[in-house]
Amino acid sequence: MTPTPPDIPAPQPSEPADADLVARARQGDTDAFGVLVRRYFDRVFGLVVNMLGRREDAEDVAQTVFIRAYRALNRFRGDATFSTWLYRIAVNTASSALARRRRSEEVSLDDDNGDGQRSSILSHLEAPQSPLRDVIRHELQAQLNAALQRLSESHRIVVVLHDIEGLQHDEIARILGVPVGTVRSRLFYARQQLQKELSEFAP
Repeated sequence: MTPTPPDIPAPQPSEPADADLVARARQGDTDAFGVLVRRYFDRVFGLVVNMLGRREDAEDVAQTVFIRAYRALNRFRGDATFSTWLYRIAVNTASSALARRRRSEEVSLDDDNGDGQRSSILSHLEAPQSPLRDVIRHELQAQLNAALQRLSESHRIVVVLHDIEGLQHDEIARILGVPVGTVRSRLFYARQQLQKELSEFAP
């Protein structure tokens, strides 16, 4: 079962659209950009958590995403939606964070790579409340998160964007700058790998 991602809050009738907020933020209206941050922070944070696999790293990276977005607003031409543009920045920022982590771990002999608190990929699954069920779900969640982190970065991100964030193939293609067919093939391969690793949990 694929978890249902939280919906991006739709602007209420009294709330301005993204394009209006971007235009105001470009003129120096920090309150307008603050509305965009509140509107999208949870989604960006979730994406970053699932890319990095560590909640303790994700908050700083998510904040960096919005700092970079604010500084780059004048380069946002509106060819894509603001959310697509923001996701592209988030993917690039998280990828850079992963590269820094790998370099750090390669040179550190005593780095503590404890599991930390993993993101709750299965948090949206509904299940009866029982101690045994909770144990099973916790174990499956841990295994799924571990399997997700063992995917290559290019395969992991399509799973995160499609199966967890709920984006369509064409939007993912725009975010990553690759053909739609590449997104589909990466997603197919990634799902095969995850299914293979999690086969022991299949009913």
